[in-house]
Amino acid sequence: MARPLVDFGVSAGDYAQHRPGFPNPFFDHVRRYGIGVAGQCVLDIGTGTGALARGFAQRGCRAVGVDPSPEMLHEAVALTRAAGLCADYVRGQAEATGLVAGRFDLVCAGQCWHWFDRAAAAGETWRVLRPGGHALIAYFSYLSEPDTLGAITEQLVLRHNPAWPLAGSDGRAPGLITDLTSQGFEHIATFEFDMPIRFTHDSWRGRLRACNGVMTLPQEQLAAFDAELAALLAERYPEPLLIPHRIYAIVGRKPATASA
Repeated sequence: MARPLVDFGVSAGDYAQHRPGFPNPFFDHVRRYGIGVAGQCVLDIGTGTGALARGFAQRGCRAVGVDPSPEMLHEAVALTRAAGLCADYVRGQAEATGLVAGRFDLVCAGQCWHWFDRAAAAGETWRVLRPGGHALIAYFSYLSEPDTLGAITEQLVLRHNPAWPLAGSDGRAPGLITDLTSQGFEHIATFEFDMPIRFTHDSWRGRLRACNGVMTLPQEQLAAFDAELAALLAERYPEPLLIPHRIYAIVGRKPATASA
């Protein structure tokens, strides 16, 4: 089932400016599965500001991004144009894109699958993929191991939002494999690797303002959180900040013998 609805559009500007997109090593890695080859037709569901769509477009794919938020799609279009790339963006739901069946070589979802009605999203992914096409569920998450800035920042988030359910993640989501296999996908691979990402004080604050545990706060409380985080960083953490991140991904394939 989907999680309660969060309006990510309220933080679209911080998403566009401060949330790091999937890095080059991610795109290099998925090539070994035949994903991201020039000329492929790619659908990025829950595209947000278009990070995966742009990444695959940069590699010569024909990319389409789908998202329910007009604010996020506005940022996706602007970032794609600024990068000199071409991708199409469509307002819609991951569970019912309205796109033509059997059209795509790849359906990908970056940092968002857990927000969907997962069974419905898997069914729609199956529908729009051609036989032999791939499904890719990917995450790129900061790590919150004890005594790290990630963990200390999350403690601050929880003081303002004690009910936030996503604190303490290790960046892995193996339970999502069955979303694909129960639909009929072959499970090809699961992979992960860690890498540090560089932030300034301002960009780490922006990254947290684009966190679902923060963006849902009332405006005055969000401002108080941001001020407390700024004070913490100034007191204890000199720039640059090197924040450990983990890439985790699940690769599935629609069997070549499956009906479109």
